[in-house]
Amino acid sequence: MTTVAPITSIVASVAGDRAEITGLVPEGTNSHTFDPPPSAAAVLSEADIVVINGLKLEEPTKDLAEATMAEGATLVEIGTQVLPESEYIYDFSFPREEGKPNPHLWTDPTWAIRYAAVARDVLSDADPDGEALYQRNYKAFEAQATELSDALRVDQDSIPAGGKELLTYHDAYAYFAKTYGWEVIGAIQPENFEDPTPREVATLIDQVRAEDVPVIFGSEVFPSAVLEEVGRATGARYEDTLRDDDLPGDPGDVEHSWLGLMRYNYVTMINGLGGEATALAALDTTPAVRDDASYPQ
Repeated sequence: MTTVAPITSIVASVAGDRAEITGLVPEGTNSHTFDPPPSAAAVLSEADIVVINGLKLEEPTKDLAEATMAEGATLVEIGTQVLPESEYIYDFSFPREEGKPNPHLWTDPTWAIRYAAVARDVLSDADPDGEALYQRNYKAFEAQATELSDALRVDQDSIPAGGKELLTYHDAYAYFAKTYGWEVIGAIQPENFEDPTPREVATLIDQVRAEDVPVIFGSEVFPSAVLEEVGRATGARYEDTLRDDDLPGDPGDVEHSWLGLMRYNYVTMINGLGGEATALAALDTTPAVRDDASYPQ
């Protein structure tokens, strides 16, 4: 059992056909506020392994899992496991005083590889006979994620100097920005996931003008009239198609994967900021391992 679609995809890439992977959080859903339905208890009770992101992203799901999982089942908080507390990032949408660090490690390929390594180890512990397969699948995922990272580094250099700046609705790129030398100059969404106040909108408009931001990036999960307003007031283009959790296409499609998701987002960001994402566009993101996971829609 997994939660958000990117984690489902990463775990499925390692598990291959030796495990039945079932996602819980429907694609396109706000995972921060998702409250699992009562029917999820039955599925959780049958799971041998439950993989959640952790870092306080899915607390209702964690609570339900702990209350319903069978004896001997394993709960894995994959993000909490790989990220040292000293590297927690607190920011616009995740202020330190709220006690919830930014949980979006999977938008950074270097952290996604560590997620896959945890999946490999957990699966191998549960199913020692499959250890060699899990290791092969992990190495295949690592190779593809590294190719993605390398293409990103090539293409981001085409963005005009000083242009690697992100103003987003939901701040899902904090760890990515730190690794790849981008700057997240703001996030529209306050920590309570409601719309910002008029005063906060006015401050954002001033910031966009001061920074001469050409594009404001929205999210498919969070349609925002506020971003449209900021765009109209400043002349910045509103790009509303970034995908935090919602994989491109439909389950079974080649692009419906963590690789497809991140390639799509990087291409959208680089092209939107005046660069050319030619290396990323040429990348083959066909998953090395067939993905038969269940993705709720």
